[in-house]
Amino acid sequence: MAIFLIASGAFWNPAAAQARAEAYRCGNTYTDRPCEGGKPVKVDDSRTEADRRAAEAGTRQAEARADQLERIRLSQEKEAYERGRRSASDSRQAAIAERRLASSEQLARARAQKLGAEPRKSSARFSGPADGKPAATPGDGGKKKKRKAASDSSAG
Repeated sequence: MAIFLIASGAFWNPAAAQARAEAYRCGNTYTDRPCEGGKPVKVDDSRTEADRRAAEAGTRQAEARADQLERIRLSQEKEAYERGRRSASDSRQAAIAERRLASSEQLARARAQKLGAEPRKSSARFSGPADGKPAATPGDGGKKKKRKAASDSSAG
């Protein structure tokens, strides 16, 4: 009975099953079943347990470093995106300010050209005679009309 248990334990042991497993190469794929034109492939892992553990530790370290590098890359991309967005915003603001300045300069030139092109109209109060003599100021002997008092109009 003991021999039967030992034999069945060896049969169900995954490591022993893996050692006896056969693999076949069928073109560019590998399978555990034979195929037409397939060639058997030796799949024994002859490494020691220490070698396997060292390889797994190296793989874990490489994965951790890859994750770290990915986080660094993502943060750098985010910073570059933010810088680009700020730069684009600054560029838009500068373009708007430049257009406003150009518009105000164009308006000032148009005003200056208009003022230079048409003569100024003089007002009656400040206009002088054509002969160059100074104009008479109010109260220099000119006659003023007197207003009727409010009491005069109500009496009649």
